Amino acid sequence: MIIRMELGESSYDIVLERGCLKKAGELLNLDRRVFILTDDGVPAQYAETVAEQCRESHIHTVPQGEGSKSVAVLEELLTEMLELGFTRGDCVCSVGGGVVGDLGGFTAACYMRGIDFYNIPTTILSQVDSSIGGKTAVNLGGVKNIVGAFWQPKKVLIDPDTLDTLSDRQKASGLAEAVKAGLIADPELFAMFEAYAEHRAPLDLEKIIAASLMVKKNVVEQDERESGVRKILNFGHTIGHGIESVTGLLHGECVAMGMIPMCSPAVRSRLIPVLGALRLPARVHADPNEVYKAMLHDKKMGDGYVSIVSVDTVGNYNIQKIDPAVLRYGIEVVVDPN
Repeated sequence: MIIRMELGESSYDIVLERGCLKKAGELLNLDRRVFILTDDGVPAQYAETVAEQCRESHIHTVPQGEGSKSVAVLEELLTEMLELGFTRGDCVCSVGGGVVGDLGGFTAACYMRGIDFYNIPTTILSQVDSSIGGKTAVNLGGVKNIVGAFWQPKKVLIDPDTLDTLSDRQKASGLAEAVKAGLIADPELFAMFEAYAEHRAPLDLEKIIAASLMVKKNVVEQDERESGVRKILNFGHTIGHGIESVTGLLHGECVAMGMIPMCSPAVRSRLIPVLGALRLPARVHADPNEVYKAMLHDKKMGDGYVSIVSVDTVGNYNIQKIDPAVLRYGIEVVVDPN
């Protein structure tokens, strides 16, 4: 399946196909220097498979986790590319999850004011969400994604076969973003998760990935730079990022909890059983005040207010500006200080 992201001169194809990792040489322009970025939590053979198909490749492996999304690591990557003689005609290719996707994309955006970037996501979270849309960033001062740029990839390859090596926890974390997509824009997608929760009906991962991508594609095409409707993709992220900063839980686990206070009681009663079936948390032990402080650093804050996304009925959303103090009560819905 090929999904086309229509963004004028920045348009690109998203290839969703089992085994496409082994066809990277046919699908991407690798007849040049290719800086392949991966992390030590990703099976090494994935990056090596891409490297074997390049004219000249250089694999750089960073430590797994959010700690690698730093200005220091960014400088390390840029310095290595400079020493290797990379030019504007060369490219960066990320092979891994959201961390290397964000880091690799921002590296490509910065080097020589921007070179080509390819993204090959190998986690559910990155395949359903972060690999497309052009948001690239690193963290700074404990604040997630505060330094970054919009830099669209030239192409994205999504190979569901790479998901076989993920732990159950990583899979569940990634599926939280698909649940989010269903809640804000696709009742049929959310219904798949409800069927799983009620009857343990098997989850069709390829169908879930495709449906999630279509939600994000449609939103990004309307609002590439997040000046309006793209804000709906932040559903669950405001409180979620606060929890993530304080607890160190996986991103999807925190988004799962962050969605709960943003739902109407009727939707919340449907969401919590889905999270339970996926083994995603609905509450966490932490200091609510620390979560609130971390949340105040969120990029969605401005002029004393925060833009929040709420869901009153599945498939429909509301965007509104509120006093961030109101969210202090939302935090207490999912954060237990005891």
